[in-house]
Amino acid sequence: MALFVQKYGGSSVGSVERIKAVAERVKGFRDAGHQVVVVLSAMSGETNRLIGLANEINDTPTPREMDMLVSTGEQVTISLLAMALHKLGVPATSYTGSQVGILTDSSHTKARIQRIETDEMREDLEDGKVVVVAGFQGVDTEGNITTLGRGGSDTTGVALAAALKADECQIYTDVDGVYTTDPRVCAKAQRLATVTVEEMLELASLGSKVLQIRAVEFAGKYNVALRVLSSFEDGPGTLIVADSDKHEDSMEEPLISGIAFTANEAKLTLLNTPDVPGVASRILGPIADGNIEIDMIVQNVAPAGNYTDFTFTVAKGDYRQTMKILEEQVLPDLGEGEVKGDENIAKVSLVGVGMRSHAGVASKMFRVLSDENINIRMVSTSEIKISVVIDEKQMELAVRALHTAFGLDKAEVEQEAN
Repeated sequence: MALFVQKYGGSSVGSVERIKAVAERVKGFRDAGHQVVVVLSAMSGETNRLIGLANEINDTPTPREMDMLVSTGEQVTISLLAMALHKLGVPATSYTGSQVGILTDSSHTKARIQRIETDEMREDLEDGKVVVVAGFQGVDTEGNITTLGRGGSDTTGVALAAALKADECQIYTDVDGVYTTDPRVCAKAQRLATVTVEEMLELASLGSKVLQIRAVEFAGKYNVALRVLSSFEDGPGTLIVADSDKHEDSMEEPLISGIAFTANEAKLTLLNTPDVPGVASRILGPIADGNIEIDMIVQNVAPAGNYTDFTFTVAKGDYRQTMKILEEQVLPDLGEGEVKGDENIAKVSLVGVGMRSHAGVASKMFRVLSDENINIRMVSTSEIKISVVIDEKQMELAVRALHTAFGLDKAEVEQEAN
């Protein structure tokens, strides 16, 4: 007998028929003798609908009331799934985040889990019940409902699996695993059997929408076995493993595991800023105070050494606020300089633990892009990642060319297997 925590996303519970299908799947696991905890998102589109209602009432609602509102979406799905399980003869109890004891800090709309009470869940499981928990939400020490941010149901699932010491946390979604890149952009993308926590963290942070980054962090920190599966078809999915567990039976690791990309980036450059100690802090400090995250940074010093061009990227949604901060706070403080921006950029990234033991990945990447006449605007690297900023209109071409060049195409893999 094993203990599984299963999380189902909004598309998996998007209708009564889909909820019934989830109930049948859960019943199958229980009939096989396993204990099951189910974590659910709201029905697909429901959270956006609730946010829309809030904006019709007040375009600047308080975070506390927003949490009160959007947390109701999951209450609908957990109660409906419990009803569906009852109809199949499966005992089940549904719980909101506060009822099950998911305790968080008081940061409304982006709360962090502090601890989870497990006694009641364990009692239900020992009594043969399926425990159905609302994802995305918890409660603070004052009894206020909190939410974990968009995609927070993944975090709920992994956190519950860690607290309960589950055998596996299964994330059911509308895709059947983690792919080498988005199949909608590259038709030859293939599903990965395994991917390391470190690689998945990079892929999630670089634009892959399969898993929320906080959920992957939880899995790595608490050594939770995490698997991504499709709720629409059977299959092995993708297992996210500790770095030391990947490819333990093979002689060589693959060089690149995946290619991530995003067009949700904007670039800003401060021209002719003084090249003196502390200038980076004077530029980035006010931006940090505005709660804006910086991604890539490049600094170029003029030949004379007196001035520098300072370039960085932010999320596209933060572009205008960042530009305003630079114009109204940073430039007056520096006393000179000029700011330019570009919203029409994309970031393309190669990710793979194999980079640690192989040289020449960057030069090959640059050569492939050059052959396609794609100009590189910025470069950022780590031990297992190389990211470049390019024109947004060339993003898909770059992804497909790199996918082929690094041997990730499905057809090539099939031929090698034969």
